[in-house]
Amino acid sequence: MRILILGSGVVGTASAYYLAQAGHEVTVLDRQKAAGMETSFANAGQVSPGYSAPWAGPGVPVKAIKWLLMHHRPLVLWPSLDPKLYLWLAQLLANCTEAAYRRNKARMVALAEYSRDALDALRSETGIAYDERTLGTLQLFRTQKQLDHVHSDTEVLDAHNVRYELLDPSGCIRAEPALARVRDKFVGGLRLPGDETGDAHIFTQRLAEICARQGVTFRYGTTVEGLRHEGGRITGAMLAGGEVVTADIYVAAMGSYTPALLAPLGIRLPVYPVKGYSLTLPIVDPDAAPRSTVMDETYKVAITRLGDRIRVGGTAELTGFDLSLREPRRATLAFSVGDLFPAGGDIARASFWTGLRPMTPDGTPIIGPTKLDNLFTNTGHGTLGWTMACGSGRVLADLIGGRAPDIDTADLSVARYAEAA
Repeated sequence: MRILILGSGVVGTASAYYLAQAGHEVTVLDRQKAAGMETSFANAGQVSPGYSAPWAGPGVPVKAIKWLLMHHRPLVLWPSLDPKLYLWLAQLLANCTEAAYRRNKARMVALAEYSRDALDALRSETGIAYDERTLGTLQLFRTQKQLDHVHSDTEVLDAHNVRYELLDPSGCIRAEPALARVRDKFVGGLRLPGDETGDAHIFTQRLAEICARQGVTFRYGTTVEGLRHEGGRITGAMLAGGEVVTADIYVAAMGSYTPALLAPLGIRLPVYPVKGYSLTLPIVDPDAAPRSTVMDETYKVAITRLGDRIRVGGTAELTGFDLSLREPRRATLAFSVGDLFPAGGDIARASFWTGLRPMTPDGTPIIGPTKLDNLFTNTGHGTLGWTMACGSGRVLADLIGGRAPDIDTADLSVARYAEAA
């Protein structure tokens, strides 16, 4: 079949790879000059199935108020007249129950574990390199209260046979030796040895090159303005300049911009852009830098080693599609990495970046068919697009090809929101 993918981020490009592997004729459209230039460009670098969890959970509303009042705030909410924001927040609050948290986390972990395995297979098949490491993630607790509440996460990990280690300070230092310099800063940690790290931007661009060699066509600098439909099917993608591109199957994988594309078709995706920031700084002392990823639980900041660089990612800012770089967010990232790895990297030479994470209110991405026969979605991965990209692409290829995916996909499509309503 002829398949048109809208979006060449890590999710769209992974979808192209698996669809091409299945024998389809694939074309990818993107407004940027190359693959992986938006949300995939400088994210935190984690492939973290064990850390896959929805924002919404018991106690989160109270925690959110505390986060908003912190000096180094993990969460920032700007006053807005956007009704979509408040509808999304209401849906998120509706998922802040114990039952909803367990349900959402369970399906997120299942997809993320599957995706990690798919990435491992892809790496073996292609030899792709992207500053990858397979040394796990360490969730670092600065307070005893954080450590005491870890059981809600480990119960779900137990249910899905996800390996983990609860560590005292000495165990944390064995996992990340550079933390010995700041032993007084933390009380323990949760290590997820099955997690990985890597540069999503490098991966996406190199995977796009592999796809191109397999016959996938990438059309960059191409803006999609809308989709034509008739008789319950998409009949073409309308481009800026008047061109219409046709295919048998259409895949919407435009991240935070997907809802605006599909809204005129009567398809309401509860995806809202959650702005995140990152710093990338050169390593000046390898022994004083992280070996893999350390998640600073207090400030919700991930500190990841990517080759000869440290990537520091975090902050959730609800401010619509504004892409301005705000210095207070930079200060939070710089504080976290400077506090835990003070001699590891040169903050003065750090590059500062922001991107929009496409977040659903239940944390789970929206993958699969829509009410239009030949339109599929692969979006809404939030902070876990890199973690879930390969699994999402492989699931999508199976669904389009009429094969039963290797994991349960019953609750992944947009239909779950109609059922909940």
